[in-house]
Amino acid sequence: MSDDKKTIVIEKKGDLTKTYEDFVADLPEHDCRYGVVDLDFESDDGRPTSKLVFISWNPDTAKIRAKMLYSGSKEAIKSALNGVGIHINATDHSELDLETAVLPVVKKFA
Repeated sequence: MSDDKKTIVIEKKGDLTKTYEDFVADLPEHDCRYGVVDLDFESDDGRPTSKLVFISWNPDTAKIRAKMLYSGSKEAIKSALNGVGIHINATDHSELDLETAVLPVVKKFA
């Protein structure tokens, strides 16, 4: 979010050597963020595949104003992300766990 809270700006881009764990580690503990990750995984039938995933990080510990701004602008950014069909809303780190929370959702679309 821009300093004047009126524009969504790209804060950081990860290169292809970064992992999902790197993405999660970069999320601030007490502030909201949006992110898109390209997840490589193996489907239930053993095929290697990947999916683009939009993640809305809106932690319970964030300030109320930030939570309201991010919640209110989420639909606009989702509609601008053509080709990203998987959306995950997370309010704490357990909802970002790759094996127990994210992959089960992503594999439904594989």
